[in-house]
Amino acid sequence: MKHNQSSEDYLECILLLSRETEFVHRVDVARKIGVSQPAVQKAIKILEGSGYVEFDGMHIYLTAKGEEYALKIYEMHCVIKEFLLMHGVNEADADADACEMEHVISDATFEMMKSFVANGKN
Repeated sequence: MKHNQSSEDYLECILLLSRETEFVHRVDVARKIGVSQPAVQKAIKILEGSGYVEFDGMHIYLTAKGEEYALKIYEMHCVIKEFLLMHGVNEADADADACEMEHVISDATFEMMKSFVANGKN
């Protein structure tokens, strides 16, 4: 699968915000990612065109396709972060590195990390 880091970051952000609040707004996404609202608007149009989100003018909703993709990216983030923590990386670096690595890691490497974390190897 070809990865698009920006789209994946937006989807993951929308997923996490939707767990915190009933309605996700552009301003919430902009604050969490650290971008302007026009940048969020542009990203939403792209994600809408890809069938990942719906936008009613005020609220952003993940479609089933978008939620599935966002959950996959978030799972990758969590597994990679846990893998790094298990290897002695501090929390802040593990989180920052996982945020970058989740977009470029191969499926084979991710599956190895996932198995390692699941088995609790030290």
